Amino acid sequence: MNRLTTSRGELELTRHPEDPRDPLRAWDAADAYLLRHLGEPADPGQVVIAFDRWGALATALAAHRPAQISDSHLAQEATRANLKRNGVDADAVRLLSTRDDPPPRVGTLLVRVPKSLGLLEDQLHRLTPSLRPDTVVVGAGMVKEIHTSTLRLFETIIGPTRTSLAEQKARLIFSTPSSPAGGANPWPLSYALPGGIGPASGRTVLNHAGVFCADRLDVGTRFFLAHLPRTTGPVTIADLGCGNGVVGMSAALDNPEATIVYADESHQAIASARVNAPPGAARFLLADGLTGVDPGSVDLVLNNPPFHTHQAVGDATAWRMFTGARRALRPGGELWVIGNRHLGYHVKLRRIFGNCDVVAGDPKFVVLRARKGPP
Repeated sequence: MNRLTTSRGELELTRHPEDPRDPLRAWDAADAYLLRHLGEPADPGQVVIAFDRWGALATALAAHRPAQISDSHLAQEATRANLKRNGVDADAVRLLSTRDDPPPRVGTLLVRVPKSLGLLEDQLHRLTPSLRPDTVVVGAGMVKEIHTSTLRLFETIIGPTRTSLAEQKARLIFSTPSSPAGGANPWPLSYALPGGIGPASGRTVLNHAGVFCADRLDVGTRFFLAHLPRTTGPVTIADLGCGNGVVGMSAALDNPEATIVYADESHQAIASARVNAPPGAARFLLADGLTGVDPGSVDLVLNNPPFHTHQAVGDATAWRMFTGARRALRPGGELWVIGNRHLGYHVKLRRIFGNCDVVAGDPKFVVLRARKGPP
């Protein structure tokens, strides 16, 4: 747990899921800089907070009954927990996803710059109709997160844009709503999958903004698709961290009798997977890993785990995915993982499952298989 001191008092904040061993804070210098600059929002209109990573901004500004817009289920859960932790009524913050319609009239718009430029572009387009000339628009991010392309999006979609001086390696962005020639929102995107990747070869997939490699098939997933296990009969297969669902799609096309569980913590990913899933039995799970899946109910888990959260690189997400997969698998069920060789996932899998085999590999990637033993 860590404390954020603001003009509104001291807040106790944690990431989600809470882990006392996690050294990372639930807020950073950009959050603190934005709150210092903002003071008390003068405009009586709706306060909207986009991409509030762990609920620090929403908790600090809860007295203004803001709306929080997030793509992340974990960020929303963190916001709920942090509001409760600080004695704030859960109803004080309206939690919206990036798939929901934004509030129709925004007085103050606060934007924590997300890692995905595409997601920023999509949401600025969606929010612009709700802005008026006197709407206060302030973005915030660490200096390393704000690039010329970031500022160009604010300028093109919202209006004239300038930046602040840097403080503690954080910077603010100020935009004045006008009527710029921002053009139409280009999202979602579609592209045709290449050949040579199994049953999904040549199919067209749709990708909402913010989904990993939304404009092309990434090389790791391409390698994974070429080495997926074959299944037959009415088995249950989980596409864990599904993104646009192309891995689950391939498994479903290979075995039409299978039930596919598409699981991700991203609203944009689940929306993409819903469109891309072929006809057949499917379940779409917005959750932290396979939370909500009955223990011992899954025959096969397919996983391409992320190794970063926002700008932080680490293996905490992979650990949760692997341990959650073991809980969800039936005895004899298997977890198949694609990852960069240097990440050393085989060490983690052997610790969790007691075994790990290399299925395929090239100089960059490796496909690993771990089997759950008897109870």
